[in-house]
Amino acid sequence: MSLSPFPAAGTPGAALAQLPVRSALPALRDALDTTGAAVLCAPPGTGKTTLVPLELAGLTGEGPRRRVVVAEPRRIAARAAARRMAWLLGERVGDRVGFTVRGERRAGPRTAVEVVTTGVLLQRLQRDPELAGVDVVVLDECHERHLDADTCAAFLLDVRAALRPELRLLAASATTDAEGWARLLGGGEPAPVVAATGVSHPVEVVWAPPERPVAPPHGMRVDPALLAHVAAVVRRALREQAGDVLCFLPGVGEIARVAGQLAGVDAEVLQVHGRASAEVQDAVLAGGGGTSRSSEAENGGRARRVVLATSVAESSLTVPGVRVVVDSGLARVPRMDHARGLGALTTVRASRAAARQRAGRAGRQEPGVVYRCWAEGEDGRLPRFPDPEIKVADLTAFALQTACWGDPTASGLALLDAPPSGALAAAREVLTAIGAVDAAGRATERGVRMARLGLHPRLARALLDGATEVGVRRAAEVVALLSEEPPRSYGDDLAAAWRTARRGGDAYAARWRQEARRLAAAAGEPERDPGERRGPAAGGAASEDAVAGLLAALAFPERVARARGAGSYLMASGTGADLAGAGAGGRAGDGSRLRDAAWLAVAVADRPVTAASARVRLAAVIDEETARAAAGALYSSGEEVHWADGEVMARQVTRLGAIELSARALTAPDPGLLRDAVVEGLRREGLGLLRWTAGATAVRQRMAFLHRELGAPWPEVSDAALLERVEDWLGTELGRARRRADLARVDAGQALARLLPWATGEAVRFEELAPERIEVPSGSRVRVDYGGEQPVLAVKLQELFGLRESPRVAGGRVPVLVHLLSPAGRPAAVTADLASFWREGYRAVRAELRGRYPKHPWPEDPSTAEPTRHTSARLRRG
Repeated sequence: MSLSPFPAAGTPGAALAQLPVRSALPALRDALDTTGAAVLCAPPGTGKTTLVPLELAGLTGEGPRRRVVVAEPRRIAARAAARRMAWLLGERVGDRVGFTVRGERRAGPRTAVEVVTTGVLLQRLQRDPELAGVDVVVLDECHERHLDADTCAAFLLDVRAALRPELRLLAASATTDAEGWARLLGGGEPAPVVAATGVSHPVEVVWAPPERPVAPPHGMRVDPALLAHVAAVVRRALREQAGDVLCFLPGVGEIARVAGQLAGVDAEVLQVHGRASAEVQDAVLAGGGGTSRSSEAENGGRARRVVLATSVAESSLTVPGVRVVVDSGLARVPRMDHARGLGALTTVRASRAAARQRAGRAGRQEPGVVYRCWAEGEDGRLPRFPDPEIKVADLTAFALQTACWGDPTASGLALLDAPPSGALAAAREVLTAIGAVDAAGRATERGVRMARLGLHPRLARALLDGATEVGVRRAAEVVALLSEEPPRSYGDDLAAAWRTARRGGDAYAARWRQEARRLAAAAGEPERDPGERRGPAAGGAASEDAVAGLLAALAFPERVARARGAGSYLMASGTGADLAGAGAGGRAGDGSRLRDAAWLAVAVADRPVTAASARVRLAAVIDEETARAAAGALYSSGEEVHWADGEVMARQVTRLGAIELSARALTAPDPGLLRDAVVEGLRREGLGLLRWTAGATAVRQRMAFLHRELGAPWPEVSDAALLERVEDWLGTELGRARRRADLARVDAGQALARLLPWATGEAVRFEELAPERIEVPSGSRVRVDYGGEQPVLAVKLQELFGLRESPRVAGGRVPVLVHLLSPAGRPAAVTADLASFWREGYRAVRAELRGRYPKHPWPEDPSTAEPTRHTSARLRRG
């Protein structure tokens, strides 16, 4: 979508006639009339968001009158689209063209085109699945793949299939997976794809990487050196190019920082993001920049403008006068860390598709320039497209929407991408814990009410349960703070931020008041008399700290946290959490009042990639009673027997999730738990905990040899295999072991013998197939070493006189590798073929050893000589 509610020049009629999408309207009308669904691909600035809805509604003098709903992913885009369309009709917003966003509605009985956010459309679908009175729904900017937009598309396709086959659906985007959307909308046969061409001017690319390496983004953090570089590139662009500058940055904090670094530039610096006031947004979209290089005189008496914007300006807004784009190369997207229960926005490298969209902003009205703040060689390594939210975001709200829709598993929904099963399962666990769904995943009455509040289910739980404890008004005010994180200047203390918002006069405070009023009305309960309040906050109902803490704990029970020293906490989820100044960095500092709290309810936290603990961004002080009440589902008490620090630990423990509340030693732990702990110790520290005598090691080597050479039924005895079958060969000993010392007394060799194939009768051949010792011609019984790849018999050479062939084991299949030793026991030769050695190798060995050991016999033909362990003289004495 590309729109500006206030055109720089011309009349509404002229503007309508000049929109390039007009040429595609006949094909689009025909597609919708024939199949009821279509995909519209049109570049920015063609009028797909402004002219197309007016045409479909019959407001431009052509076609029948219809009611059209246009769904936009962002509030700022919804308001701007409605204002632009109203201007094109020569009307004010609220007459035939209106809009509805959360907390604001400007529409009336004559409204034929209503622009809504995808969140508002979801709410309407849940309340009225038939969308009574609506003829056409346009899903704009579908390429952005926001979760609400994907969910709306799935629900609307359900409505068309079951309730309203006449409802027309149009997916519109500048750049999208047209084939994928066509298949989705068309069902069996792909829906028609209608393409419109637009006017595009060339955009020169200037690669402007930092001179020195900067740290990659992680969590919410962006290297200040990169932001300083972006500001420098903006100054460079103002010097080198004409026209206004549009600079893309990942978030509000980065926009504010770069704005501060641009103080003194010969231009007006404006900030555009979702939190900006409507007045600021209108001022930016109204234009005012010129095409000259610097002075106001050259610019028609108007100062040049530098517009610092988030990705909202990629495709949702056209800022008049822009000839230059400066792209930081970063974006902020939702991510869910399911292992830690932390969902938050994360800074990532922008995709190549996003970079193309951003560059296109510079060529909307005439040739332009884009300065990319990364090296050309890095461009090919960027992801092609952004990840669909359904693949990476927190799915709790999605899971509640699908449960209320009647499809808890989402398996029957038409989605471009299926939700990850693990993420969906985690979301259902949250919904079950807060009573939003039953055991089968179906939405409860409470869950339906939560879904209609227009809040994340966690916040809906806090509002509903908190209202009965502290009153509707105060619950609504705190939840409004939690629904949109306060500015960093408000601090990290939720209660203090609440007081700041109440007396604040900034844009955030205004939005907070509006949202608090909406939530109080949505909660729909009369405020209780303070004396009637119950629960952990009842006694301290007058304390804003207690109220804020309770509400945050109700919303995020797994984030209640207990201090473990020096500004460090452990959350019930098991994740560590640090306050700023305690090694996590951030905004709180050593003076934060949170630092002395024994318990916290953490409302906002993120975990940088390189950090072991999460970083607390917003929290409230609570006491243990509040923590237990809010996180009651996480409370547990029972025996804990496990292996820790090299020993069995047996305790009776009460916990709040991962937080240990109390513990005492157990003298008679459950035998089953004790057995599991011992096995855990073996798995952690290995079989070396047992007593391995030389004989036990030899037995294991012999068994390994037979398994290698003969296979079944001879068992595998590797560490992994033995640990897998630990109950089979250590069952008796495990039942008696209570500590490490008990394991050290276990004879591993005797235990291993239980794995021999006794059931088949093969075990009796163990000694035959893998003999511990082999008797040699001298009468000696020599031990065989099975520790290598081939069995080894190390024996004095003279003791083998008369033996014509090498000994063999494994039923004669494997020859023994003979290490022939000198009379002193030193290695003399190695052979696996004794007959060949006697013929070819013995002569050289005899020559060497005969001179060194003259008192020993060295016959010419050893294969027929008498074996001996003694010297020649001893042999003569008999």
